[in-house]
Order: sequence, then C-alpha cells, then structure tokens
Amino acid sequence: MTMPAFLPTVGALILLFPALGALINGLVGRQLGRRGVAVVANLAVGLAFVMAVLLFTGLNSLPAEARSLEVTLWSWMHIGHFQVDVALLLDPLSVFMALVVTGIGLVIHLFAAEYMKLDDEHHPLDARRYARFFTYVNLFVLLMLVLVLANNYVLLYLGWEGVGLASYLLIGFWFHRPAAADAGKKAFIVNRVGDFGLAVAIFLLFSLFGAQAGSLAFRDLFAHTEALTAHSPALMAVTLLLLLAATGKSAQIPLYVWLPDAMEGPTPVSALIHAATMVTAGVYMIARSAPLFALAPTTMTTVAWVGALTALLAATIALAQTDLKRILAYSTISQLGYMFLGVGLGAYVAAMFHLMTHAFFKALLFLAAGSVMHALHGELNIDRMGGLKAKLPTTYRQFLVGALALSGFPLLAGFWSKDAILLKAFEKAPALYALGLFTALLTAFYSFRAVYRAFFGHPRDHHLYEHAHEQPAGMTGPLWVLVLGSLFAGFLGVPDALGGLAGLAHSDQVALWLEPVFHAPHGEHVTVSLELALLAVSGAVAVVGILLAYLRYVRQARWTLAVQDALRPFLPVLEHKYWVDEVYLAVVVQPLRRLGQLCYRWGDQALIDGIVNGLGRVTAAVGAVAARLQTGLISWYALSFFFGVIVLIGYLLVIGYC
Repeated sequence: MTMPAFLPTVGALILLFPALGALINGLVGRQLGRRGVAVVANLAVGLAFVMAVLLFTGLNSLPAEARSLEVTLWSWMHIGHFQVDVALLLDPLSVFMALVVTGIGLVIHLFAAEYMKLDDEHHPLDARRYARFFTYVNLFVLLMLVLVLANNYVLLYLGWEGVGLASYLLIGFWFHRPAAADAGKKAFIVNRVGDFGLAVAIFLLFSLFGAQAGSLAFRDLFAHTEALTAHSPALMAVTLLLLLAATGKSAQIPLYVWLPDAMEGPTPVSALIHAATMVTAGVYMIARSAPLFALAPTTMTTVAWVGALTALLAATIALAQTDLKRILAYSTISQLGYMFLGVGLGAYVAAMFHLMTHAFFKALLFLAAGSVMHALHGELNIDRMGGLKAKLPTTYRQFLVGALALSGFPLLAGFWSKDAILLKAFEKAPALYALGLFTALLTAFYSFRAVYRAFFGHPRDHHLYEHAHEQPAGMTGPLWVLVLGSLFAGFLGVPDALGGLAGLAHSDQVALWLEPVFHAPHGEHVTVSLELALLAVSGAVAVVGILLAYLRYVRQARWTLAVQDALRPFLPVLEHKYWVDEVYLAVVVQPLRRLGQLCYRWGDQALIDGIVNGLGRVTAAVGAVAARLQTGLISWYALSFFFGVIVLIGYLLVIGYC
C-alpha cells in the first residue's frame, strides 16, 4: 500500500499553524483585542490538532511495518558528508505525542481564553498582556511539536531548549511578583543542568557514530549501535547523560525541585506545561532512544529506580502540603516517576499509555483547581476551604473525576495505565512493584485529602465561602472533554488477556499502535488469572486509600487521629519537603553566589575596573603635564622652539659622526 500523498504537507502544516498564531498575536495582538487574540490562538492549536488527526488516519491506513515517514523541510547543516536536516519523523510514537500535545493543548487554550481575562486573579488583563500570554503558549506548542516530531537529535535539542525558554516566559508571566520571577529563573537554571547532559550526549553520539552514519538522525544512528557490546562504557555514558537530561525536563531526582515552584505561573500554564507537555519530554526522549538504552542495562535499571524513588518521595511530600496546586505539582512528579519506572523496565508502551491518561486527568485537576482559585479570589490553601461542594457543584464533579482517575479507581483511565506499569514491575522487579503499589496507596490518600478538605465539611473561612461562586461555562465547559478522557481513555489500553474474555481480539489499541516502534511483539503472554489478580490488588489499594482519607477527614475517626498524632514528629520533615531546597541553597546556590561576589570583587572591581580606571588616571596625568606646557606666552614658546632646534641639531651631529 502506498503512502498517502497528503502526509508530508500535513506534517509541515502542523508546525505552521501554531507558528502563525504566535506571530500574529505577537505582532498585532494588541490591535485585535482579547476576543481576536483568543480566536487566533485557539484556531491555531485547533488546526494543529486537526493535522495530528489527519496524520493518525493517514498512518493508520498503512500496514504496521510501513507506518514511518521522514519529511525533509530544508537542509540545515551540510559539512562534508555529514548532514543535519530540518526533517520530521512521522511514525506512531511521534503522532501519538502530537495528538496529546495538540488535543490537551486545545482544551487548555479554550479554558485560558476565559480564565486569563483576569490578571493575577484580581485585576482585568489588558489586551497587550493578554496577547503576550497567548503568543507564549502558541510558541510553546510549536516548540513542543518540534521536539516530538524531530527526526534527529539536533532538531530535538532545538525543541528541547525552546520549550525551556517558553516555560521560563510562561512561569514568570506575572514577573511583577517576586515569587513568579524567582520561579521562572529557578526552572530555567535547573533545566540548564539537564540540558548540559543532553548536549554532551549528542556530542558523544557524533564522535561515536557521526562519521559512519553521516548524520544524527535516529534511524541512521540506531543502525550503527549494534556494533557496540551491551556493556560499552561509551554507550553507558551516553545513556546516563540522556537520563540526566530527562530528570531535568521531567522533574525527577535530583532535578525535580523546579516544578513545585513553577505553580507560581497562571493555572493554564500549570496544566499545559506540567501535566501534558513539557514534563513528558524526558519520558518521550528515553522512549525515542530505546535502541540505545536497550544496550545499556545498567542505565535501564538506574532509570527504573530513579522513577520509583521519585514517585515515592513526591507522594510523601504531597501528604503534608496545603496549597492545592502544589499538591497537584508533587502528584505530577510522582506520576512521572511511574512513567520512568515503566521505561526503565522496558515497558515503553505502558509508560506512553500512562503519559496519555495522565495528560487527561492531571490537566483536568489543574484546570479545576484554577476554577476553585478564581472562585476564592486567588486562595489555594485547602485549610481555608471546606463545603465548596454546594457552592461549586460543577467544579466539584470535575475535580472528583480527576481525583478518582489519579487514584487509580477501578475502570477509570489511571487504573488501566498504572496497572500496566505495575504488571511489568511485578514480573521483573518485585521490590519496585512493592514501591509502586505503596505509592499508589499514598496517591489515593492525598488526592482525596484534597477533595475532602476543599469540598466537604463545614466552611473554615466563612468570608471566602460566602463570596464563592461557580465559574462561567467558558471555563467549566472545556473541562468536560477532559472528564470524558479521564473516564474512558483507559479502555484504549485494556490488556488483551482481559479483552479476550469479552471476545475482543485486540482490546489494547495503544499497544497495537505503538509496539511496532519499539519492535516488541503485540500481546505478551500474560495469564488472565495473574492479570485479574494484579488488577484486583491495584483497585483495592486505590479504594483503601480513598477510604482512609474519608475516615480521617470526613468521619474524623478517633483511631485515624491517634495515628496522625503518632506520626506527628515526621510532619515537619514532609512540610519542609525533606529540606532539599535548603540543602541546594546551602551546598550549591550560596557557594556559587559567594564565588560570584569574589569574582566580581577581584575580577570586575580590582582587575577590570582597575585597568580601566588606571588608564584613565594615566591619561589624566599626561594631560595635566601637557597642559602646563600650553602657557599662552610667546616668549616661552620661542624659548621652547630654540631648545628644540638645539636638541635636533645635536641629534643630527651625533648621527653623522657615528
């Protein structure tokens, strides 16, 4: 079957539309007004989503082994026989990511059109700043698409750095607030550490394979990696550097500290960057580099343990947070840990499946939290909420569905995707399975701690409660799309072992679509009884976590209060997030600041300023001496001329004598 002729054009258009949206709003957005800006921005992302759907349908019409197309837009670098093109790789993995980025991005854009009418939750946002916001988000979508559609590491790096820049602009959008400005700088600087790892990894790949491959395209590089042994030190170095890069973008140990502070940005930014797009870039990059990681088993084990420990660490911190968005931020870090666990175990399809379901329910939770924030005039402390179920019935239902999916409640989206990762952990590493299962219990507990504290019980701040009101349809309406995804997207990945019970030959549509990319056989042989047992355990853990939260925060059961009192000595540790930020401040930030001050004092002030000021003083002294010679007396000038003539004659006589 021939490749559909429209695919190359569609591949170019999916980048063109967000680029035009950013360009139009950036240049003339102020003249368009808020309505015009919103129309341009939403239309740009909407058309990009349509292009992603066309790419999916076009590839889906082909046999599985033929679903890969490279589209060269133009030649970028051509040095000898080495060439790097601006080229797109259209295959099931890149199209899968494009659907997530543009689909979830469109819903967030629709929400933001209404949400961003208020600046900083209190004041009307003028047309100029409104246009700037949507310029940034369109630019972000464009750069994220460049990242996931790139066919080589150099273009991927361009998108990688681009989304870092766009996230800095969006996190610090309210730059007049010191906390937002600091959060933007923190995200940018921490990500530079990981980005350094990616840059060095690309240099190493070039030195190892560039000469033989003639490019840094994925297909060309991976064709030459088989020459290396599974324990090649060079390949291990490359994969560890790629892991460092992934821990930065995807907020894993040790570079996760930027993401909670990034909640200082507008809520749509939190949903777009920290739920569906930027933070998944590290997971995508590891999945795209699967042939490299497959030859470095030690790195794979490291990836799995980094993910499991990050998931557990972030979940414990979320237990003690009171800021609603920060609870969700640590939840994002924890769920990204599950994805790292999946790719580290080689369960790439399961990890990407969880990436997709997580995009639905985490974007839903962030946007619903934004509705709560708007209703309470910027308040996010759950200890000041309570009883909002009656005041915000629509927002409550939407947040509840998101919390259920996040908790892994049976049959919802998070249940199926999380279980797919845990199944692989159970088969390969029981210790990692135990960590993942315990983290799932904590996830269900802290998710419904937020639900019960915010929406149930009596109002704890009557002033906030009395002024709370449901949000307009422009904000709550788009969220129903995410609700449907949180409820039903998981059924796209029902294991074939269970689908067979219902007479379905291929119930796991996600695996059917993605597995050709990873060259894995579809439908691994897992017994139905084992699958059912693990699903039952996973579902029971979620229900137990929800029940424990109910007994503690709704029923106020005495034994739960006694347990909390027993654990109270550990509470400051969780409230202060294990003092990781303080350690970084003491070990990294303060020494660098002192070094900077020392360099400024001895470098700038003593050396550079000393040289410049010294030259100035010498020039001034010479000028002062010269000024004394300019007396204005003709007799003095005549005498000077006379002595000058005598000196010149003497010099000529000496020269002639010699």
